[in-house]
Amino acid sequence: MSSSAGFGSDGDVAALAALVADAESAVDVVRAGQVREVRVLAAAGRLAREQAAGASERVQSHEMALRGIAAELAGVFAATDRTLQRRIDEAQDLVENYPATMEAWAAGRITRGHVRVIQDVGCAVPAPVRGEFERAAIERCEGETPNRVRDALVHVAERLHPRSFTERHEAAAAGRCVRVQAGREGMSDLIATLPTVIAEGVVDRLTRQAREIVNARSDSEAATGLTEASEDADAAAPDSGVAGGSSFGGDTRTMDQVRADVFADLLLAGTPALDPTADDDGNGALGAIRAKVQVVVSALTLAGQDDGPADLVGRSPIDAAAARELAGDNTAWDRLVTHPVTGTVLECDTYQPTAAMRRLLRARDRHCRLPGCRQPAIRCEIDHTHAASDGGPTHVCNLAHLCKRHHDVKHHTPWRVKQLAGGLLVWTSPTGRVYREDAPPPLVAFTPATDPPTSCRPMTEPPPNDIPPF
Repeated sequence: MSSSAGFGSDGDVAALAALVADAESAVDVVRAGQVREVRVLAAAGRLAREQAAGASERVQSHEMALRGIAAELAGVFAATDRTLQRRIDEAQDLVENYPATMEAWAAGRITRGHVRVIQDVGCAVPAPVRGEFERAAIERCEGETPNRVRDALVHVAERLHPRSFTERHEAAAAGRCVRVQAGREGMSDLIATLPTVIAEGVVDRLTRQAREIVNARSDSEAATGLTEASEDADAAAPDSGVAGGSSFGGDTRTMDQVRADVFADLLLAGTPALDPTADDDGNGALGAIRAKVQVVVSALTLAGQDDGPADLVGRSPIDAAAARELAGDNTAWDRLVTHPVTGTVLECDTYQPTAAMRRLLRARDRHCRLPGCRQPAIRCEIDHTHAASDGGPTHVCNLAHLCKRHHDVKHHTPWRVKQLAGGLLVWTSPTGRVYREDAPPPLVAFTPATDPPTSCRPMTEPPPNDIPPF
């Protein structure tokens, strides 16, 4: 049931509405100031270039001119001249190479966060197609938060690059390595440069194993407390097989510390030193935990007809070869096969048998469905949009993924949500503002120049005659 205690009075809502209005005005003022600052810094860079024009040693003259101007502006911005020089370079790049982005920012269509993402991702886009990238990027950014849109822009940039992602990934993967970077107080950073899908799998497995240890510790502490409170200690429940208080009672490690310790144990000994699932017969089931990562891949890519990148949900693209291997050989990964044009999910496989409803929701939502949050669906809870206690059906049209934080917001604050056809969520804030949260469009969708090869057709469901024409 929902609770909105402390938020119900008209005075509270009016006060919040006034704050929101003030925030809108402040955002407009800040945006205008940020745009003006970038244009000023870009003008400083142009001035340095003009001062160095015609000099015999052009590169050095430009550098000296830029240093002098940066030193002058450093006093105004209360920053070092090195910082100002870097900001001048970034501003010049933005103004000269991303004019459409500057216009959209000045008009309030996108925010400073969007601009940073566009510039950061766009640096990998060749100049001849940068304008096309800008147009697509701005369209994706409108109405979406910067943290969510980055993955989509990465895919746009990849499709526009003259070299295939697979080709560039193979070259980059040749540089994989492990190195140690010495730190202070006897600590060091162990850094592994790996393909993204492997790195994400490593972190996911460590997290799941660490969570088992932390949960077992909590259970052990609770059991110990019950035993101490009992009038007759001998009446305590029999040993459940979980390590006793002697093993976990003094364990106060944080999740990060447990994860780091498990990482070291696995590499040095092959098994975690502290395994709550172990018994007298040997190692427990903790070591059997495998990584779980959600991947979206086009049917054409799976069929080998396209080398476009697949989407590692919540992170970044992975190469087509890795996606094919995961989809075909490893059931420890989610596989979502999408229609090559519409992006409609055609087939879903998960790391273990689950209800078709859960698979469909995970494929549709991909992340938490409160606007702005991109916590992957595999770490979210499935919520009844219309509460089951109030008669809401357990059906995909009434279910959506929410992370724990935003699940609590939905149920314990005046925020309200209703679900429309196609997984569209309409959120209403306490002040009456309405926010539309569409089901995220698939990042992996391709438009072939010709009819798809017949080799793709056996993979599609429903049959080919039910699929819209390409």
